[in-house]
Amino acid sequence: MNPPKTDARRHHDPDVRGFASDNYAGAHPEVLAALALANGGHQVAYGEDAYTENLQHVVRSHFGATAEAFPVFNGTGANVVALQAVTDRWGAVICAETAHINVDECGAPERVGGLKLLTVPAPDGKLTPELIDRQAYGWDDEHRAMPQVVSIAQATELGTVYTPDEIRALCEHAHAHGMKVHLDGSRLANAAATLNVPMRTLTDVAGVDILSLGGTKNGALFGEAVVVLNQDAVSHMKHLRKLSMQLASKMRFVSVQLEALLARDLWLRNARHANEMAQRLAEGVRSVHGVEILYPVQANAVFARLPHDVSERLQKRFRFYFWDEAAGDVRWMCAYDTTEEDVDAFLAALKEEMAR
Repeated sequence: MNPPKTDARRHHDPDVRGFASDNYAGAHPEVLAALALANGGHQVAYGEDAYTENLQHVVRSHFGATAEAFPVFNGTGANVVALQAVTDRWGAVICAETAHINVDECGAPERVGGLKLLTVPAPDGKLTPELIDRQAYGWDDEHRAMPQVVSIAQATELGTVYTPDEIRALCEHAHAHGMKVHLDGSRLANAAATLNVPMRTLTDVAGVDILSLGGTKNGALFGEAVVVLNQDAVSHMKHLRKLSMQLASKMRFVSVQLEALLARDLWLRNARHANEMAQRLAEGVRSVHGVEILYPVQANAVFARLPHDVSERLQKRFRFYFWDEAAGDVRWMCAYDTTEEDVDAFLAALKEEMAR
């Protein structure tokens, strides 16, 4: 059979790079190759396919023998499904004020999941047992939503990273209060690469009950997964996923991407490279007078403060976002396909604009 003719045309310049988000990057060639491999023929829909079945074996090699993966469409969906799975209707989730579930999910945990978020200030994005205790009370008070889950992100929204000991201490503290622990792992690979530890060291070994496992920010085309680590902590995951509109009919195309990332070391190669580019960027920024790096650069993000007008001019040359526009704070993200030349060109532009 001859290949079908197509009128599809490229509508962008593939050489253009930005520092706005690791979501801007395309899919890794090995992921695209895996998608092509999974295409063709018929496979059973809604997760009863060979690729989703094999994904379970791959996930268990990373997260323990009892781990079970539930592929979903996106990170917000993963977080909402995971948090619903470990809360009652009257339950609440303790998280940092800067948490993605609090500031970047358009109220989905509240509106879709029916959850109450109990936030605490965390200057570096990281919770501690002491910070958790600001909201960990009132379990018998019917007038207050019941704290049932502590949600942390690894890496955090500020690009900082929890050590294994820090996560273990959080889990022990939460469990002592009868609460479960959810980890938003949209950039878990970057954290593991920074610490040079297996992902399970930061999750099931440390005591995390349920995980939102990222793929898109690390080279996938689309798709994440909820990974249940503590089977006793959840029930009816399949029903929750469908109820939350996160059940893919052609699930093989989500599962095979996660398999491509996880089966060998692609997840680690991609994350290490993105982290290395962020370090290169940070080192260059530190030499630019008048630009301040705001947080430790521990994953693939650099947060900086510089004059507002400089940022506006620089944004015309490279895409990136303000983090706090009033303060002049910006965020620069590196991806698996960011090159040394990309970083050096950005630094040269930054120096030019600062000198104007």
